[in-house]
Amino acid sequence: MEPRERRHQRIRQVLLFFVFLGGSLVCSEPWRYSVAEEMEIGSVIANVVKDIGLGVEDLVARGARVIFDDYKPYLLLDQQTGNLLLNEQLDREALCHLTEPCILHFQVLFENPLQFFRAELWVKDINDHTPAFLDKHILLKISESTAPGTSFQMDSAQDLDVGKNGVQNYTLSPNPYFHLKLQASDDDRKYPELLLDQFLDREKEPEFRLTLTALDGGSPPRSGTTLVRVLVLDINDNAPEFERPVYEVQVPENSPVDSLVVRVSATDLDAGIYGELSYSFSHVSTDIRKTFEIHPISGEIHLKALLDFELIQSYTINIQAVDGGSLSGKSAILVQVVDVNDNAPEIVMTSLTSPIPENSSPEMVVAIFSVRDRDAGDNGRMVCSIQDDLPFLLKPTFKNFYTLVTELPLDRESQAEYNITITVTDLGTPRLKTQHHITVTVSDVNDNAPAFSQSAYTLRVRENNSPALHIGSVSATDRDSGANAQVTYSLLPPHDPQLPLASLVSINADNGQLFALRSLDFEALRAFEFRVGAADRGSPALSSQALVRVLVVDDNDNSPFVLYPPQNGSAPCTELVPRAAEAGYLVTKVVAVDGDSGQNAWLSYQLLRATEPGLFGVWAHNGEVRTARPLSERDAVQHRLLVLVKDNGEPPLSASVTLHVLLVDGFSQP
Repeated sequence: MEPRERRHQRIRQVLLFFVFLGGSLVCSEPWRYSVAEEMEIGSVIANVVKDIGLGVEDLVARGARVIFDDYKPYLLLDQQTGNLLLNEQLDREALCHLTEPCILHFQVLFENPLQFFRAELWVKDINDHTPAFLDKHILLKISESTAPGTSFQMDSAQDLDVGKNGVQNYTLSPNPYFHLKLQASDDDRKYPELLLDQFLDREKEPEFRLTLTALDGGSPPRSGTTLVRVLVLDINDNAPEFERPVYEVQVPENSPVDSLVVRVSATDLDAGIYGELSYSFSHVSTDIRKTFEIHPISGEIHLKALLDFELIQSYTINIQAVDGGSLSGKSAILVQVVDVNDNAPEIVMTSLTSPIPENSSPEMVVAIFSVRDRDAGDNGRMVCSIQDDLPFLLKPTFKNFYTLVTELPLDRESQAEYNITITVTDLGTPRLKTQHHITVTVSDVNDNAPAFSQSAYTLRVRENNSPALHIGSVSATDRDSGANAQVTYSLLPPHDPQLPLASLVSINADNGQLFALRSLDFEALRAFEFRVGAADRGSPALSSQALVRVLVVDDNDNSPFVLYPPQNGSAPCTELVPRAAEAGYLVTKVVAVDGDSGQNAWLSYQLLRATEPGLFGVWAHNGEVRTARPLSERDAVQHRLLVLVKDNGEPPLSASVTLHVLLVDGFSQP
């Protein structure tokens, strides 16, 4: 990526690279095991417990598993014994074709703690294929002027086996004119050449039929034959010659079928049929014949099948030009397959842990996965990333494996679930990317105490209430979940030991509703306060407190009480008034009290009945009894006044008192 592009890239990227780790994470030297191809399924290959030096119980406890580089389950790890068992019959030719040795790379992965052991499985070849010639009939046209010692190349037999099980020898049926000579190609494959022992005489014997036999080195050996037909021709003394000894071409792997690869050309100085050339492949493999075709007249080579750089990166094609006299010239074509970015990166999840507790330690392993891109060069180089706003981090571990770990503390109450997108992008043109979505949930830990909606509550209750009356509620919430969020309410012991709280109120432990247990009396208890607690059901449990103040509201349940004149049942008290008293003269004052409060205790006075109406009056607000007019001789001596004292409650309550007034002469005002 160019520096300018990196400045605008906001996604954290982790470049794929092979990390060679030591210590306890990765075994430094790989183990090597071998198995013969086509061995029966279930065969024991080795025992990893002996190689690692662990106990069998560690295999299950540490989550041991076997992972091959191509993600195919060739082997199965028996976690009860530690044996590596063959999970499928292996075909060496299908796995490695002609590559020798045939090695399958794999790792033994332990998840907890994370540890890798590298290993190699060598698949040994058995002699299960017979040599076969691509052509059942070989036609050779040889001029009668051909000198003894001249050699004639023939296509080699194909044997899918390798090593000693491949083609090792060729034999020719007995005849007086030819014998075989074995040659080795650049890839050490043997092919036969037919050598002429003496001059041919077309007039004596114009044609020969020989049997060519190919034998492999197996035990017992296998063999295949082809018929060699030799036609003796007239003299031809010039062999074809190609323009170049080697043609080098590059072909993109996405070239369509029938695309022109190259056009070869050879010349022959002879004339007539001896100068007429025919182009063909020379002892090439089956893969080449399936992929390419050559036009015998024009020398144009076209694609017969699609190319795949990831399977084969180059081809060496041996070609020959044969004239009408069977003389040949040889050349080679080196075809380099050019990689095209036609493979998107691949993501394979090995393990995923979800949910994870919110108090997880930093760098806790959440997921293990591997990535690969089958292309080469920049097309196969990859960048691995996740979103930038997550408390997680990608860390490269071993080869193409990554771990997703926690980077920042988690808080379930802030976010209980994370949708993580793992994006792998190659550096090819155009860039290809693959995304894998995982969901990681955060499990709750009891880290939040219940919180009351108010730190203090004030409740008002009218006195004379009925027992078990619902007087109010307190409420607390807990940000945790499950049992950690289930709140239980309780009354806490009061600070005042004289307060009989247990007989006054109770609380519903489930919903925080408060109830008065008995009837309250404002005159006896006007207010009281206590504390309530809210505890969750976590382990350990967390709790909080709130203050509740209960105010008893007065009810008009007390009638006024007259203090003066006294109402003790003794002889009535008589008030003396001089006849010379003027209007407004203070006769006496009725004094009364009310046990209630507020407007229930506001008293008013009223004269209900008098011996002589209009002579006396009572002031409504203070209870003073005064003369309403001047006294006269005609007024009676004795008077009886009935005064009503009434409070301001709803409904109002009242009391009455009788006053006795005596008018006297010669009485001076005190």
